[in-house]
Amino acid sequence: MARKGTFPLTDWLETHWTSPAFSGWLLAILALCFFGAATNTMAGWLYVLSGTIVALLILGAILSVRSLSQIQVRRHPLNPVSAGDDLTIEVIIENRSKSPKTLLQLWDLVPIVMDKPQNTAIEAIAPQGEHHWTYYLKTQQRGVYHWHEVELRSGSPLGLFWCRRSQEVPAKAVVYPQILPLNHCPMIDTIGQEESDQKQSDRRFQGANEGVTKGLRPYRYGDPMRMIHWRTSAKYDEFQVRELEVITGGEDIIICLDSGSSWVDDNFEQAVIAAASLYFYASRAQLNVKLWTAKTGLIHGNRTVLETLAAVSKEEDDHQYTLPKLPLIWITENPATFDNLPLGSRWLLFPQDKDKIVSFLGQTLSGLVISSEPSLQTQLQKIPQ
Repeated sequence: MARKGTFPLTDWLETHWTSPAFSGWLLAILALCFFGAATNTMAGWLYVLSGTIVALLILGAILSVRSLSQIQVRRHPLNPVSAGDDLTIEVIIENRSKSPKTLLQLWDLVPIVMDKPQNTAIEAIAPQGEHHWTYYLKTQQRGVYHWHEVELRSGSPLGLFWCRRSQEVPAKAVVYPQILPLNHCPMIDTIGQEESDQKQSDRRFQGANEGVTKGLRPYRYGDPMRMIHWRTSAKYDEFQVRELEVITGGEDIIICLDSGSSWVDDNFEQAVIAAASLYFYASRAQLNVKLWTAKTGLIHGNRTVLETLAAVSKEEDDHQYTLPKLPLIWITENPATFDNLPLGSRWLLFPQDKDKIVSFLGQTLSGLVISSEPSLQTQLQKIPQ
């Protein structure tokens, strides 16, 4: 990383060998002046003075390079955080030499989208010792962030030359999306009520004797006598049992994020927050909830879902996974996609232009249109229309 206010040549010398500091340049000019004066006057003491300065410069250059040798940098794994929380980063600088390391500068080159590079000054590290540097980054937006380089810089011990070296110290920071604390969510709550009604309907169908026959099959041991179709049994001279049409409701709540489409950036971030909030509301209610995205398909498990939502992006490849054929909660910016939803599904729409979506809102599916006002938390707690 080039330093502000430095020339490209100076920066290249500093990172590949060593670069004179201001005092180094000053001494080099003095040595040159003394050498010129000695040439004109043939004064031996001027030659000695010039040579001494040159020797001092060479010693300073060699020592500045050696000051960064046998230093190893590593870091502790980063714990995931939610957007808005502080990310704790701990870097360990280890001195593996038998002499102390003094007057070091350290830069951690974090991604510019998170913050500017962080730096610290280290006065001394004892032989075979360690220095622990802990700092905190305020996270603004969810995501998975990677960076690899840590830079060490030193002018020790004479301060005449600067030497800078980088080390590969990979870091991975996972910032989860914000999860809204929903007190209630009719979109989830009423799905549970509908499933209960469907299951009760199933039991009524299974207890019925006529009007729900799907087909006939030969009697098997254990079949209830009430299910025997006597007229057909008499015709074939063997018991024939009726198979009833069973109507089943989906036992899973599937939250689908339309990550394969194009989005307005702000809408997409709000949609990710909505997906996370709905998922964890359903999970707290002990419902069997799953998440679907265009890139991952169906997934479940709190950590897996959080990591997926941290990394999800718009316009993902949607050719590998298709939507489940079960009722689902569809989170999208495009109302034209409602036509492809299974019956019983619900939608959460983040429109670009609210005035242009009325014609798309079908009567068979209910959902919520999310606007910029009021807050997303308040709108998720409304009854679907």
